[in-house]
Formats: sequence, structure tokens, C-alpha cells
Amino acid sequence: MAWSKFGWLILALSLSVPAVAQQPQTLPDGPKPQGVPETPSSSVPIPRNLPAAPPPSSAPSDNPSEDTTFPGDRPAAQQQQPKPDLTEQQPGPKPVVRTVPPGGQTKTPQAGQDELKGTISRTVNLVIVPVSIKDDSGRPVYGLEKANFKILENGVQQPIRFFSSDPLGISAAILIDVGMPDIALKKVQETFQAIVGAFSEYDEVAIYTFSDNIKQQQDFNAALGDRTATTFKRVKFQSGRPGGAATTEGPMVAGPSVNGDVFNRGDPSRPQTTSVRNIDPPHTLNDAILRAAIDLSHRPRERRKVIFVISDGREDRSTASYSDVLKVLLSNEVQVYAVGVDSAAMPGYAKLSKIRLPRQPYGNILPKYANATGGELLTALNKDTMEQAYSKLMDDARNQYTIGYTSPATLSTAYRSIEVRVSADTSVKVFARDGYYPLPPSRK
Repeated sequence: MAWSKFGWLILALSLSVPAVAQQPQTLPDGPKPQGVPETPSSSVPIPRNLPAAPPPSSAPSDNPSEDTTFPGDRPAAQQQQPKPDLTEQQPGPKPVVRTVPPGGQTKTPQAGQDELKGTISRTVNLVIVPVSIKDDSGRPVYGLEKANFKILENGVQQPIRFFSSDPLGISAAILIDVGMPDIALKKVQETFQAIVGAFSEYDEVAIYTFSDNIKQQQDFNAALGDRTATTFKRVKFQSGRPGGAATTEGPMVAGPSVNGDVFNRGDPSRPQTTSVRNIDPPHTLNDAILRAAIDLSHRPRERRKVIFVISDGREDRSTASYSDVLKVLLSNEVQVYAVGVDSAAMPGYAKLSKIRLPRQPYGNILPKYANATGGELLTALNKDTMEQAYSKLMDDARNQYTIGYTSPATLSTAYRSIEVRVSADTSVKVFARDGYYPLPPSRK
């Protein structure tokens, strides 16, 4: 029987249906991307053609034991962000900040002062000798070197262990005499601004007033600070002693007399001896210098220690004697610089004040302190000469040569003399302390 084309097509389709039904119903799983964990059959099938996982970062995790995730599990945004460079973002160590009272910071010069500090820390028996060199006209001589100096202790030359011509910061105890006549004190009070101007930013000052007692108006603080300016303003309103200069001898000191004896109104049969001690209050200059020297002994040794006195130089009825105070000054390397005012600046009176009668007050003891400690004394009667004296004295104190030598080891605290010799092209004058008292060795 003949088949039509349509019949042959139907036969072909019927034979092909069983073959399609026998094909597998599921396709085999393709290869999973590297690093992707197995997914349960109940979860959403992982799509094919995933992007390749980024390589693991070379930076270690902050806590490796707890970081159990893989790069493929993180969000795409997190995978694309590189890990920050912690070495560039970590802040450095916080600076050390020291707080000081307003205007209370004292700057420290470098060079010679730092070198001196290191030398002192290594040598416990180093003797420091500030030296001023001046020509015949009184002008400072600069430019000398270590080879120009020789130093002798008790007549024996000592090797110079330290030498510097650099200026040093000053620790100054300023003593203002409020026991002078009020008219003389007023002149000094008008120059307080010039006293401040005589110091530098590297200096520190303590301020004292004295008459029959001593009062510390300010502990050591920056010379150019606000606190120092405020202290001078307060001292400016203090009053001095009424009347003129003190009289230490003469017919009017003892009062009326009968047959050469001082008349005693209470009991005419008993003569009475009267002196200036019964008229004027005490004037304790020795005690004031001693208090300042003790306070300066606690300042660093690499600073120049200076007592700056503004006074007429009278000394009367101090508890401490001159020799006792001088021993403390020389033991602690303290120099006395002074401006003699009022009676101390009068030419005729200055000569008479060098003669001291037994049991009478000192007319002017400032020259003795200045000469023995290697300091300096200038006299001034008016405002202009006072201001010039302040500037000159502090400039000389700051710009001295500094010599250091190691003293021979001994347990003795007896006085030791010092002599400084200088070789120069012209004749010069040497200003240095005459000696010192070594401090007793410290007990460990």
C-alpha cells in the first residue's frame, strides 16, 4: 500500500517520543567556584559564572581566631575596598605637655649652660668660679680663651676642667631696702620698670623687702613674666622710714647730759647711755642676705646665682654676723651685686662709712660683700644713674667667664683660697671670689 508523505511524517514522530522521555531529568552539577561552600539543596541554587574571588589580603586580621569568613561571603562593596594602610593612619605618640602658671616659664639658654650641667652631673667636687675681666677704664674684656687663664687653690695650680665664655641664665634674689628714708625709697620705686628691663627671658627672680624683718614678696619666677610685674606694682606702694638719714654719732644722739652723763628723767642719780639703737628700728641687712643665699642654694648649679641688693648698706642688729653670712655665700657660689643709694652714694659719707666704731652699726657693708664674692657695687643718687647701674650690673653678671676645676678630695671643710691669673695683651683687672668653703660630703 502506498503511503503518502503525510503518513510517513506521522510515523516518524510517533517513534521519536519514547526516546525523549528516556533522557535524564536533571543536569549534572557544574564545577563550583573556588572558596564557595556547599549549599543545601533547599537553598537557592548558586548562579553560574560567578566572578572570581579576590585574592586574600596580605594584612593579617586583627583577631585571626575569630575571623572565620571567606572573601566570597562578604558583600561585593566590601570585597572591592582595599584594607586601609594602618601604618599611615595610626597617630604618633602624644606630645608631653607641661603646664606652668601664666607668665611663669623661664627659658633656658643652650650651649655653655647645657655643657656645664653635664659636667656638674659627672663631677661632684667641681668648683665653679665666675670671672669678670675689665680694662683700666672699667670696660669688660671679651674674647679671651682657656689658654689665657690659670687658677690656683691654696697656691697650687689646678687643671681647668671646664671653660666657657657663653652667657648663662641668672637666678637672682632681689633685696629692696624699705628701711631707708621714705624720700630715698620713692626714688627707687620709680625705677622698678628698669629693674625688670635689666633681666632677660632666660632669667628668674625672687623678690624680698627688708628693714627690721625680711619678707619674701615672690618666689623664683620668670623675670619677664606677669607675676613679677604684679609683685613690683605691689611693692611700689610701700613706705620707707620717716625722717632723714640715720645718725650714728654726734652731740644730739645721746640727748641732754649733766656733768658729762646722759640725764635720766626717771632717776637723775643713775646715768643712762643712749645710742642710735634706742632711736632707729633695726636694719637687718645681714639676715636678708642670708635668707636670699639659702633660697638660692636650692637653684640649679648651672645657673648664675646672684643677690641683687638695692640699699643704703646700713647693717644694724642682725642675728647673723657678716662672717657667718659670707661662709654661706661662698659655699653655694653666690655673688652679691649691689646699687648703693641715698647715704651710700654720698662721696664724703662713703669714706666715713668704712670706719666702724665698736658696738656701732655698719655705715655701709655692701662693699665687703661685693668684693669677697666677686660681685660688684655701683652707687647712684638719681633715677637715671640707678637705671644705668641696674643694666650694667646684670649685664656684667650674665657675661662673665666661667671656669671650673676639680678640687682635691678631702674631708676638711676649712676655707680654701682661690687665685685667678690672666694673660692678656693689655693690663687687666680680675674680679673673682677670693675663696670658698667646701660643703661637707653627703651621707649615702
